[in-house]
Amino acid sequence: MGSDIVQGGFEPCLLALLRLSVRRDPGTGLTSGWFLRVLARTGHLVRAAELAYTISDELKQGTELVELVQAAAGAGDLCGAQALAESIPLRQLRDQALVALVLAWARAGERARAVALAERIHYPHNWGRAWALLAKAVADSGDIDEALRFAARADDEVSSYPVDGAEQVLALLVEVAVATGDHDRAAVLADRVEDITRSRNSTGWSKPRPLAVVLAREALGGDLDRLDALLRPPGPAVGAGGTVCGWALGEAADQDMVLEGDPDPGPSAAARPFSPRSPLDAWDMACVLDAVAETADQDVALALADRAETLLETGGGRDHDILLRSVTLLLARHGQVERAMALADRLDPDLSVARQAEVVGELARSGDTGGAEALAHAITDRRAQARALIEVVRELARRGDPGRAEALVHSINDRWAQGEALVAVARETARHGDPGRAETLVRAIAYRATRARALAALVELSEPCHARRLAAQVVVLGGWAPALPVLERIVPRAVVVVADRMTS
Repeated sequence: MGSDIVQGGFEPCLLALLRLSVRRDPGTGLTSGWFLRVLARTGHLVRAAELAYTISDELKQGTELVELVQAAAGAGDLCGAQALAESIPLRQLRDQALVALVLAWARAGERARAVALAERIHYPHNWGRAWALLAKAVADSGDIDEALRFAARADDEVSSYPVDGAEQVLALLVEVAVATGDHDRAAVLADRVEDITRSRNSTGWSKPRPLAVVLAREALGGDLDRLDALLRPPGPAVGAGGTVCGWALGEAADQDMVLEGDPDPGPSAAARPFSPRSPLDAWDMACVLDAVAETADQDVALALADRAETLLETGGGRDHDILLRSVTLLLARHGQVERAMALADRLDPDLSVARQAEVVGELARSGDTGGAEALAHAITDRRAQARALIEVVRELARRGDPGRAEALVHSINDRWAQGEALVAVARETARHGDPGRAETLVRAIAYRATRARALAALVELSEPCHARRLAAQVVVLGGWAPALPVLERIVPRAVVVVADRMTS
C-alpha cells in the first residue's frame, strides 16, 4: 500500500502537510500515552522506546515501557516486545511485561517460548498469574490436557505463597475450568475466591473485583445463590436450585413472587437485612450489573436489579452513586423505564437530568428507539435533551436507518449537539455505501473539530486513494492529532514524521 501511495505522488504532499501542522513543542504528550503506542504499532518500537526512556520518573517510565511492550506484542512484533521488556530497569515492571508476553506468545502458537518465559519471571506473586494466563490461552486453543497441567501449576503457586492477587488468579482458573468442561472444579475455585474475599478488609484499596467476575458468570447461568449468601447473613435458604425468583425482597416486594410448588413460603421468606460486613459492597455489585447488562436474560436482569435496589436502601457509602447508576441503566436496557426514571429522580436535579439522558440511550440500545425518542423529547433540560437525542440518533444510524436518524438531527436545537449526532449518521451512511451523501452531511457540521472527527471516521471506510484526500482535509481542519490514528493504516510513516518534527 505504501509503494502505491508513493507512485501516486500523494504521500510526500500529505507528509508535508503533516510537517506544516506540527509545532516544535512536544509538550508532555510526546513521551507518554497513545502517541508512543502508535509508534510501537507502526513498526517504530525503537523510536518509541527512546522517547519513553527520556522520562525522568523511573516508575512512570517503566509503566510506559510496559504499555509499549503490550502494544508491540499486539501488533505482532513479539521479538521486539520481548527485547524491550527485558530492558525495563524496575524488576517488578519487567515482570509485568513478561507476564503479558507469556500470554502473547501462547496465543501466537509459540507455547514453548511462553513456557520458557514463564519460568524466568522473578517474583513469586507473578508466577500464578503467568501460569493461569498460559492455561487460559491453551484451553482456548482446545488443548485440554495441557491447559489442566498449566492450571495445576498456577494453583500450586498461589497455594504456596499467601500473596495479594491470589483471588485474581483463582478467578482466571474458574474460566479455565469452565472452558475445559469441569464445572465442579469451577465451583470449588469460586468458593476459594469467596473465602479469600471474606478474609480481607473490603474497605481497603484492594476491592474484591475477582469475586464480582465469578458472581457475574454464575448470574448469567441463573444461579444467584452465592450472591444472596454474600448479601445477607447466614440463615435458612430462600428457595433452592439457584433459581432467580427465589429471593425475598422485603415488604416492598411483589408478594406473588414465590417458587413454583411452594405456595406457602413461610417465615423464612421474610426479608433479612444485608450484613453491614458483607464482603460484597456497592462497587462490586455495580461490577456484576455492568458485566451482565447486555447479555443477561430479562428475569436475571430484573432479579439482580431487585437485589441492587435493596442494597441501595441499606444506606449511603462511597460507591452508592456508582451502584445507583448501574442499576438505573440495567433497568433501562431491559425496558423498565419507569423504574429507571424513578431512580434517576433520586439524584440532585443537575445529576438527575444527565442520568435521564443516559436512560434514553440505554432504552434506544435495547431496541425501543421510538420510546427513547419520546422520552428524550420529554426531558425539560435543554442540554440533557440534546444529549439524549444524540444517543437516539446514534442508535438509529447503527441499526441501519440513517434517513430517520438524519430527520431526528433537525429536531436538535444546539449546533454542537447537531454536529455530534451527524458524525454517527455520516459514518453509517458511508458504511452503507453512500460516501457522497456522507461527505455532504459532514460539510453541514458547524464546528471544525467535530467536522475533522467526522472526516476521520470516513477515512477508515474509504478506499486508499480517497482516504488520503479525506485525511488531508482532517489535517487542515484539526491538525495532526485527529488525523494520526487513521493515518496509522494508510500512511504508517506519518507518526514518525510527527515525532521527527517535534524533536528536531
